[in-house]
Amino acid sequence: MDETNAKEHTGRRPSKLSAALQNALTAIHTFAYENTNGAIGGRMVNCPVLLLTTKGRKTNKQRTVPLLYLSDGDDMVLVASNGGATKHPTWWLNLQSNPSAQIQVRGTKWRVKAERANAEEKRRLWPLLIAMYPGYKGYQEKTSRDIPVVILHPVKNGVEK
Repeated sequence: MDETNAKEHTGRRPSKLSAALQNALTAIHTFAYENTNGAIGGRMVNCPVLLLTTKGRKTNKQRTVPLLYLSDGDDMVLVASNGGATKHPTWWLNLQSNPSAQIQVRGTKWRVKAERANAEEKRRLWPLLIAMYPGYKGYQEKTSRDIPVVILHPVKNGVEK
């Protein structure tokens, strides 16, 4: 969570130590996941975790974050909840700028193309996501922002779905 989003959660600006701690925990989680093929960090709050790598829309650098996901056939489904903050998470902003990304699930990596679920898809997926992680319901209740459901379609042989 960046400094702006943390301020929206608490109403105050987080300390530099708090922001640094958040960044360090994300880096440690990512490192452990990558180096154990998800044996460490592959589950959180009893939910599966993948690593999403996007290209930073401002920096053009690769950015990797661990996220809860739901499998839906060949697709992976994410929730851009940002803990119920009023702003979208950075990874979703990056995907809106460039929907091509990479994911890692356990020891397997592949290319994906992201799209926001349409209203019909969200109606179908939202109850499944809430069943997986009930916290999403509370996040939606605490923000006026319509939390995006993001579908990651695998890119097979260079062909996007």
